[in-house]
Amino acid sequence: QVQLVESGGGLVQPGGSLRLSCTASGSIFSINAMAWYRQAPGKQRELVAALPTGGSADYADSVKGRFTISRDDAKNTVYLQMNSLKPEDTAVYYCNADSVRTYYNSRLADYWGQGTQVTVAS
Repeated sequence: QVQLVESGGGLVQPGGSLRLSCTASGSIFSINAMAWYRQAPGKQRELVAALPTGGSADYADSVKGRFTISRDDAKNTVYLQMNSLKPEDTAVYYCNADSVRTYYNSRLADYWGQGTQVTVAS
């Protein structure tokens, strides 16, 4: 059973920074890509940033230049460094692991974390 556990959310003032972490566990053989999504109240879930294995990062226009996604593949961990935070960044942030293959099942599957709340307010 693959699990994704996120951490690092919280309350921060506008202009502040937060770093989110997400670690995938569970006999993982490979992960195609890891990404962060977010969902604000009353809105659809949207892609914030994605980083495929061996590829380049992709960002939503609203976070370009402020957020940075990175991975530690040895730890199956993805990070999201968020700088210059704005009130409109307030949302629940979800980690996603795309096309995961495990040692006990060759079928590819996607997995989600439970979400971590980020609130930007003064």
